[in-house]
Amino acid sequence: MRNVKKVYQANSQHWVGDGFLVQPLFSHMGEDRGTNPFLMLDYAAPYHFEPNRHYEDHAHGVGEHPHKGFETVTIAYQGEVAHRDSTGGGGVIKAGDVQWMTAGAGIMHEEFHSEAFSKSGGTFEMVQLWVNLPAKDKNTPPRYQHLAKENIPVIALPNDAGHVRIIAGEMDTTKGAADTFTEMNVWDVVIHAGKDAVFNIPASHSLSMVVLRGDATFNGKDNASAGQLVNFEQTNGEVRVSAGDAEVKILLLSGVPIDEPVVGYGPFVMNSIEEIRQAIDDFNRGKFGRI
Repeated sequence: MRNVKKVYQANSQHWVGDGFLVQPLFSHMGEDRGTNPFLMLDYAAPYHFEPNRHYEDHAHGVGEHPHKGFETVTIAYQGEVAHRDSTGGGGVIKAGDVQWMTAGAGIMHEEFHSEAFSKSGGTFEMVQLWVNLPAKDKNTPPRYQHLAKENIPVIALPNDAGHVRIIAGEMDTTKGAADTFTEMNVWDVVIHAGKDAVFNIPASHSLSMVVLRGDATFNGKDNASAGQLVNFEQTNGEVRVSAGDAEVKILLLSGVPIDEPVVGYGPFVMNSIEEIRQAIDDFNRGKFGRI
């Protein structure tokens, strides 16, 4: 059995721009919560936006800004995000879609509520995840992967217990939709009320689970509810996840840790202070391009 090491509660929330009210669950700039190779996770829990009648003059979101040295992953659960970047990539991330953007050597991008969602209003829910890149890939050319909902494989769990969406990684020989630089799993897990499921993640992977909805019990003894991060020991063994009286939704994150220094400064994540200084200089010189 792979035991729970610790359960973390988001202890704050803040606005990113004026479009994303997020709860940080872990960050490379704070306490080490055993999530390597994942650097940061912000959860925008369900939040209702009124129709934006001033969309043409002011869309809600975050304007043009840089990134370098890692990847950003945006998972849209409810609502829509419109993205553009300096590679020419972009589009609308609809509910169920995932955006996997490799900042690599440097990129400029922006994220706003889509025009359709802005004008209709409604419930907005998303996760933004930062994924580290190994030193050899930190200066890889930037790229953009749009993972449409219909192209993300879904596997039914045994005994009609629920299902798993394989955003990245592999489950039972089914490969996920994303192309990644290092070995990892990013799975959306749904477990029906009163059911349970067993997961066996390689011992070489770190393992964390974010509870997005419902109340879950792990290995029959540890409990977590919506908005909590569950970190597991890095050992062999399976994890049994049980749902209570309501359906449980979980984001499962596992991966082989990148055993290299992590130096972060705002939107840049490199391996040394010198590389951070170079990133700032490259940005100031316009080497990341423009949207």
